[in-house]
Amino acid sequence: MAYDEELADRIRILIPPGPELSERKMFGGLAFLIGGNMAVAASAQGGLLVRIDPAENDKLLEFEFVEPMVMGGRDMVGWVHVTGDAADDDTVLREWVERGVSYARSLPPKKKKK
Repeated sequence: MAYDEELADRIRILIPPGPELSERKMFGGLAFLIGGNMAVAASAQGGLLVRIDPAENDKLLEFEFVEPMVMGGRDMVGWVHVTGDAADDDTVLREWVERGVSYARSLPPKKKKK
């Protein structure tokens, strides 16, 4: 399944442009990176992947529309999946995009590969 291009466009509008912003196809979806750190992605499984502060992981999983991000059969602490129904709501989408972007900006930029 390919990612939702309309969702990707909605995310793109919410993230302020700048030299630190980049996009990359990853995990079958489209990821938005800040300083080389993934902030959010339009997921190939629908909905939104969001990078979060790992200390908030358990609290954020209490939302009915938030699920753990699972890779290789493991829950990835510091990442959550916001279901497609929730991501359809502009206010909810804005809140989660801002959360992911804010956390990615708090991380040191990744060094560019040569």
